[in-house]
Amino acid sequence: MINHLLNKEINKIKWDECINNSFNGNIYAYSWYLDIVCPQWEALVEDDYLRVFPLTAGKKAGICYLFQPPFSQQLGIFSKIKLNEEITEEFISKIPGKFKFAEINLNLFNKLDGNKHILKNNLTHELDLISPYENIYKNYSNNIKRNIKQALNSELSISKKVDITQIIEIFKNNKGKNIKTLGKNDYNILKKIVQICLNNRLAYVWGVFTKKNNLCAGAVFVESNKKVIFLFSATTNEGKANGAMSFLIDKFIKENSQRNLTLDFEGSNNTNLARYYKSFGTKECTYLQYKKNEMHWMLSKIITFIKWLRKLIR
Repeated sequence: MINHLLNKEINKIKWDECINNSFNGNIYAYSWYLDIVCPQWEALVEDDYLRVFPLTAGKKAGICYLFQPPFSQQLGIFSKIKLNEEITEEFISKIPGKFKFAEINLNLFNKLDGNKHILKNNLTHELDLISPYENIYKNYSNNIKRNIKQALNSELSISKKVDITQIIEIFKNNKGKNIKTLGKNDYNILKKIVQICLNNRLAYVWGVFTKKNNLCAGAVFVESNKKVIFLFSATTNEGKANGAMSFLIDKFIKENSQRNLTLDFEGSNNTNLARYYKSFGTKECTYLQYKKNEMHWMLSKIITFIKWLRKLIR
């Protein structure tokens, strides 16, 4: 039986045990992670936490809706045992009727019928690290190899102890200028995630420095359930010119090769980013975004206005 639970009713010890033992578990789905990115989250739980589905709930102007929290690429249904389209359909049907609007990402193992639902295919890119580094390197594109060589010629160096605040500042001063969906609260959420992950040895926060000891690139990797996620990164113009990010990613791959891990680049639908990730020899994977809109047309306009307003005030 699938039950809907409010946040206060969720047994978070059993929840985390389910995520830990799910064949498709990931770090985004642990209760402590959800508590950071969506403190008011609810859930669908089958039997004694055999399968679970976090409902990342929001409420504006009295309207309840489901949204995709920041720094949480894939959620959806997580299961200790087999999972198929029929089971996924059953969970979707159990989403409480109070949620008239939804726009959420499922995970790679959640399949639905596109004729029954409004779905969007999203892309991510993954690289298995179990092979020897030499074998992985052979599948790099010539451009990535040139970037690494350029970084070495520029005498760049890597530090494994970098303050996430420094990486965020680089991002805000460069690529972040054109991304209006990230605001102060989102960056604070990222800082909390990284701090907890570092405390529990689940995060790597690496930086690349120039020969003048200036930070020119940085990245955050988080690890759980035999998967490492490329969660956040930033590069200065000098770092881009000298191949700093390729240098950093290659170093991470080299140090973690021959481990039973999959590196998830966490994207991307962006053509240029997808091409870059493919340059490391990754495989393209598809996960679904599920959409639902059962609101009156006037309420739909209100939701659209709220989303626009949130972007404006960030």
